[in-house]
Amino acid sequence: MALSPQITNLVIILGMMQVSKRIPFDDPQVLMLVRGAYVLSNLIIVAVYAYTHMKINKKKDLTTLKYVEQPQMGSAEEPKLITTTVHQYDVDQMKSLYKAQAMGVAMMAVMHLYFKYTNPLLIQSIIPLKGAFEGNMVKIHLFGQPAVGDMKRPFKAPAGIMSNLTGGAAAQSQDKKSIAAAEKAGRGGVKDE
Repeated sequence: MALSPQITNLVIILGMMQVSKRIPFDDPQVLMLVRGAYVLSNLIIVAVYAYTHMKINKKKDLTTLKYVEQPQMGSAEEPKLITTTVHQYDVDQMKSLYKAQAMGVAMMAVMHLYFKYTNPLLIQSIIPLKGAFEGNMVKIHLFGQPAVGDMKRPFKAPAGIMSNLTGGAAAQSQDKKSIAAAEKAGRGGVKDE
């Protein structure tokens, strides 16, 4: 039985917190090594994402993909019908991965350079790298896993800590009944070219 990514992340974080207590971050050479590991980790992630993006563009799957995007929780908006292609959906997913990675690096830069926190560098050298290889886009396009089950497009929104309390995080729906209802109501449906 495999552990869920959230559990393994928690184990890694707790383990690395113990390890970081024993690392002499006040030694400039040690600090430079940890910074180097963090930079290397992020370069690997960007390289993996760029290679995955290249494979998506090379494959250019123009199969039509229809799904209903649910509005943000608490919003008065109606569910919106999205009609796109598998290629465009995958490209949009890659853009969001790049954006998330850039935000993580920016936050880490502020924490490290402005607030002088060094311990998170160690954890942030491992967790995002692990997450990059566990992502659906990398699994499908790099490792050749079939897009079925949890990896079927549109991807389910990742479950957060609060999703169990709020009844889950269903951000998108691909069932024929939801799509037909959204088409009938005339909500969205503009095909991206």
